Amino acid sequence: MEATPWHAVPVLSEKQSGDVELVTAYAAPVLDPRQTSRLLKEVSALHPLPAQTHLKRVRPSPAAGHALDLLLCLAGEPAAAPVPSLAQLLPAPAVDPRGLGAPFLVAVPARPPLTRRQFEAARAHWPTSFHEDRQVTRALAGQLFSAPERAALQAHMERAVRAARGAAARGLRAVGAVVVDPAGGRVLATAHDCRSAHQPLLHAAMVCLDLVARGQGRGAHQLDLAGHPGCSYAPPPRARAGAVRKLAEAESEADADGQVPYVCTGYDVFLTREPCAMCAMALLHSRVRRVFYGAASPDGALGTRFRLHARPDLNHRFQVFRGVLEAQCRALDPDP
Repeated sequence: MEATPWHAVPVLSEKQSGDVELVTAYAAPVLDPRQTSRLLKEVSALHPLPAQTHLKRVRPSPAAGHALDLLLCLAGEPAAAPVPSLAQLLPAPAVDPRGLGAPFLVAVPARPPLTRRQFEAARAHWPTSFHEDRQVTRALAGQLFSAPERAALQAHMERAVRAARGAAARGLRAVGAVVVDPAGGRVLATAHDCRSAHQPLLHAAMVCLDLVARGQGRGAHQLDLAGHPGCSYAPPPRARAGAVRKLAEAESEADADGQVPYVCTGYDVFLTREPCAMCAMALLHSRVRRVFYGAASPDGALGTRFRLHARPDLNHRFQVFRGVLEAQCRALDPDP
């Protein structure tokens, strides 16, 4: 039984989590419904909307006196004043305007909605198609992880919490990290913050990633593990030091020859604290599969200040969830 309820909340991209962006367009009432099909064909041919294919060209009209409105074209910024006439917007002979009323301005969604929240907001302005990512919907509703999966997430974060408490007992910052192979739930590395005046880069995430890399015959830091008993690495079965795939060949799981993935390819990382930009980039370069963190940080780079895991201009992206054992993690290292 959980002492304090927690929720694994997905940290979505800026496009997924942002508000609906609107652009101004011209529409006109369809006064003669018998002309709708012809008008739709002619207007769409004259004014295609290649960047707004999510918009439906016809909507039920909220105004009295006619049943439908037809979307004509985008208005541009700023929209012309006064509103152009039908002859100006739909020049003959491309469109026969019979059956249309006077044009008017309307705000329409500029981009396709990516979440149900965005969809509900978008269609309040104009009918919009929506290709739902059901995994995102389930995650936002707290339905993505089963009871056994939640228990596993909690157990791994509890391990990170214990590592953080061990660091605090040694006078170090109370931040813990764990790397897990989700294929079998095996814990590969456990670490805590090891920073000092002489080694300012040894954040918990950096130490944990380096332990995994060292176990593969790589690694950079010369950390004396004898001085940090809370930091450890357990190599996966059949792994050989140095038998590490090149980045272009990295796969999610070890192959039959005993090779292991490139650093953390396909692995999950658990952090008691949202990582900074340095650690977030290290996680990205190590090719992690998912990151779970307990408490947000003022300078966090996976949701608070930046969302580095979802940037389209970077060559790797991964899933991030916040809030696992959030209360316990925040109590470890409260913000000043």
